[in-house]
Amino acid sequence: MEINEVIFIDSLPKLDLHGYDRDSAKVAINDFIEDNIKMGNEIINIIHGNGKGIIKKTTIDTLKKNHNVIEYKSSYFNRGCTIAKIKLTN
Repeated sequence: MEINEVIFIDSLPKLDLHGYDRDSAKVAINDFIEDNIKMGNEIINIIHGNGKGIIKKTTIDTLKKNHNVIEYKSSYFNRGCTIAKIKLTN
């Protein structure tokens, strides 16, 4: 499945980062990616909210640096979410 084909983001595994600080968000995102690789989930949803954009920027930076992330984009319907496609094999 491709990210552009995702319509129903509520059916994706999701990580809600509301209330997290930058450091704990980075750890949670990387752990969430690892867990979903083990479970075989190729597309994931990370909810960072809009706010001041601090956690959104942290999310994007973390996804850029994670070698298991193939691609990512903001949800078309909700800019407070980022959808990512991850590699299922290392």
